[in-house]
This record gives sequence, C-alpha cells and structure tokens, in this order.
Amino acid sequence: MNNALYGLVLALQFLTRIPLPIVCPWNAATCRWALRCYPLVGLLIGALLAGLAMLGQGLPSPLLALALLSLWVALSGGLHLDGVMDIADALGSNAPLERRWAIMKDSQVGSFAILALVFLLAWKGALILALLEAGASPWLWLMLPALSRFGALLLLRLAPLARREGLAWTWRQHLARRDLGLALLPLLPFIGFVPGGAWLLGALCVFLFLYGLAMVRAFTGINGDIVGAAIEGGELWVLLSAWSWWWFATA
Repeated sequence: MNNALYGLVLALQFLTRIPLPIVCPWNAATCRWALRCYPLVGLLIGALLAGLAMLGQGLPSPLLALALLSLWVALSGGLHLDGVMDIADALGSNAPLERRWAIMKDSQVGSFAILALVFLLAWKGALILALLEAGASPWLWLMLPALSRFGALLLLRLAPLARREGLAWTWRQHLARRDLGLALLPLLPFIGFVPGGAWLLGALCVFLFLYGLAMVRAFTGINGDIVGAAIEGGELWVLLSAWSWWWFATA
C-alpha cells in the first residue's frame, strides 16, 4: 500500500506542477506504481478542467476556452510541450540521424520549435472552443488527459527504444504488459460512460501506431522527449476525434 501511495505522489510530482513537498523512495516498486498511476494523474487534471468548464459556463466561449487551455498547460508546467519543440527542431533540420539527436538534446530553441508550439496551442484552443460551442459533455474534459497519459504508457511499452539510456530506458525497465492493464482499469468506467468513449480510445490507438512508426523511422526508436510529445500529440488528436464524433452525433 505504501508503494502505491508513493507511486502516485511520484507520478504527480513528475507529470504536474502541483506542489507536493514529499520525499518518496525511488525503487522498482514505487517506479512501477508511478507508471500505473499515469492515467490517475490525467483524471485529476481532467477533474480540474471539468470543474472549470462547469464553473465558467456563464463566460463567453472564447474566454472559457482560453482559460481551459491556460489551466491545462499550467498544470503540466509545459513539460510535454518541451518534447514537442525538441522534436520539431530535430525534424526540421533535415540533418543526419546523429545530428538530429544532438539538436534534440540542445537546450536552445529554434524556429521550428516556436512554430510547432504556436500551431499546437492554436489548434488545441480552437478545438476546445469548438467542443464548448457544441455543448460537449463536461465528462469529456475528465477523460481526455487521462487517455493521453495512458497512451504514453502504451508507446513506452510497445515501441522500440532508440538507446539503452535516459529516462525512457529507466521507466521501461519497470513497465510490463500487466501494468498497462492495471493503468487502464480506472479509465474503463469513463470509456463506457462518456459518449464516444470507445471511439476516442480507438482513435488514440491509431494515433500511437502512426506516431510510433514515424518516430522509429526518423530516430530509429523513442526516447523521453518522444514519449512526452506523445502526450501533447495524443491530447490534440483525441480533441479532434472528440469534436468529429460530437459533430457527427449531433448533426
């Protein structure tokens, strides 16, 4: 039980900016539980988003959409956006493989990174606004961040790693297929309850398959930045899938 609680705290400390001044032991058991808790952290983020969506129903839709996007980014501290920007600079360079890896590790921000950040946030904000104006269920906001973080676990477990080092390699050592099943359990009621939940899970799997293929082709495998970017990309893809489902369902 202690390992599970420590794992939850570690997942919150790693994936969010929520202040938790607790020192947790880092070992195989707590690391495994931290990975299993990724979707739970997503549910917490989603609960805060859903709460804001309900409290802000009297606001103009563009303002509420901007508030939701701002809270979404603030809760993660832009951690996963950094991965998107690193990948954009590396791919935009059209450089050989080793040079792309060097660019990805470089802390400097290039023009491709800025463009990727701007367009990602613009599309995300536009889709949030479209869902608000379509009258999407508040439960949808609860589910979206949780699905994307489960998707990161799927990618981490199933895609080949580029190198036997780094954060992704460390996490991978403690992630088995059984852990994926345990991580999915808290999401199952929402997948069955939220309108279009099964559609969103299927859409996420399609995204992960295509994204994984593209990253393996570009970098020969995945690393921590690529896994982090999968969370941002997965959220955008699931937002688009949710809007498409809601648009067709209510048309």
